[in-house]
Amino acid sequence: MSENSKKKFYALNMFDVTDVEKYVAYFSRLPEVAPQYGGRMVAFGRFRDNVAGDLAPRQVLFLVEWESEEAFNTFRDDPELVDFHPLRENGTASYIWQTFDGLDMSDPADVSIDDVLAVLKP
Repeated sequence: MSENSKKKFYALNMFDVTDVEKYVAYFSRLPEVAPQYGGRMVAFGRFRDNVAGDLAPRQVLFLVEWESEEAFNTFRDDPELVDFHPLRENGTASYIWQTFDGLDMSDPADVSIDDVLAVLKP
């Protein structure tokens, strides 16, 4: 990585809402809970169009940036959140939850070709 770019860890969530009340109960707590574990909500949106790809569309996209994979795993596995995660699980269907390594793109000029190649390599 270049000196100024910082490695990021992202969790991509795509899903269909089956129970708005349960999902809203989850989402309303998330801005308070996620930062305690090193998470920051980056994007939230509704499906618009399937431009390309093989994945069946989901109604909602939600992207969270985490300080590290360890921070994400702590959030996901913390027994103190036993009442929290079921709100998401029981309020959604067709859930896709994938994690990605990435780069801090707050200043794209700080990202080098070597940084990009490091992400693209298996």
